[in-house]
Amino acid sequence: MQHSVTTAADLAELSARLERQPRVGLDTEFLRERTYRAQLCLVQLAAPAEAACVDPLILRDLAPLATLLAAAHVLKVMHASRQDLEVLFPLAGLTAPVFDTQIAAALAGFPAQIGYAELVRRVLGRELAKSHTRTDWSRRPLSPEQLEYALDDVRYLLPLAEQLETRLGQLGRLEWLREELAGLGDASGFAIDPERAWLRIRGLRGLDPGRERLARELAAWRERRAVEHDRPRGWILDDAVLREMVMRVPRTAQALAQIRDLPPGLVKRRGAELLACVAAAAVPDPAPAMPDRPAADPARTALLRKLTAVAQGVAAGLGIAPEVLATRRDLEQLAAGSADTGLLQGWRRAVLGERLLREL
Repeated sequence: MQHSVTTAADLAELSARLERQPRVGLDTEFLRERTYRAQLCLVQLAAPAEAACVDPLILRDLAPLATLLAAAHVLKVMHASRQDLEVLFPLAGLTAPVFDTQIAAALAGFPAQIGYAELVRRVLGRELAKSHTRTDWSRRPLSPEQLEYALDDVRYLLPLAEQLETRLGQLGRLEWLREELAGLGDASGFAIDPERAWLRIRGLRGLDPGRERLARELAAWRERRAVEHDRPRGWILDDAVLREMVMRVPRTAQALAQIRDLPPGLVKRRGAELLACVAAAAVPDPAPAMPDRPAADPARTALLRKLTAVAQGVAAGLGIAPEVLATRRDLEQLAAGSADTGLLQGWRRAVLGERLLREL
């Protein structure tokens, strides 16, 4: 049984049926290229005997769906779930518990970022169509072929989860999976605090205190404007332009206009606000010289190389991708003497972390 749900009655009936299931396959289609908040365009759901597409662009009241997604007794089976969870968060809050087939596959020895279609092919031997990968899911009506493509994204999730769970049980890694999935219940990344938005921008580490304040002011200003106008952050102020402003600290309209790639229209419309951010940061005048990039420490470089070799050897022995076991950032932090790393927590500590500590 499979269908498109576009009426309140059908949604209520579907949600009630699925709430009686222990597991439900879940996926979404959304657009976020032109807006700050992702536009939810379709929600696909699957149980063993049915699959359905819920149309949030036609239905006004999604309360029954929200109740299902928030149900603590229903395990939501998803693939590469992080973005879907972020999109669904405003509708239903946390959708925990979640089983992520990409995470489970990585622990079972598949590539770390394996796609859904490739995983279905390898585990279930089914080839999925790729004809609608660039569909604009906000356009209506959706064709039967588009709906069929969307349903394929959920109809194999439950058997995938079952097969992967069996493999992980045979490998003795179910506890690893439980630890990894527990992190999906953290909502801290779904709502961004404007005052901390600067921490998400690359190239702003190791600044002097004044420039750090300026980075915080500009990123917070951009975040608030993006929310206010529901536009992508980059449409408000590009990351590269923001970094250039932090480095050069423009204090006048003339200096602001000389910032590379800063649109003249933005200077005209928002220049006073940008200069107010600079003033609020109270960067000393003249601004301190930017420090030279510190030379690499040969001893630390050698240690990092040694730790990396150990991690790669352990990963090879386990038959999993090295980055699943230890990211480069994790290893760099450990080499720098930091204990605040995932390598010293949970199953990774037992499998690898203790051995790395001995190498230190």
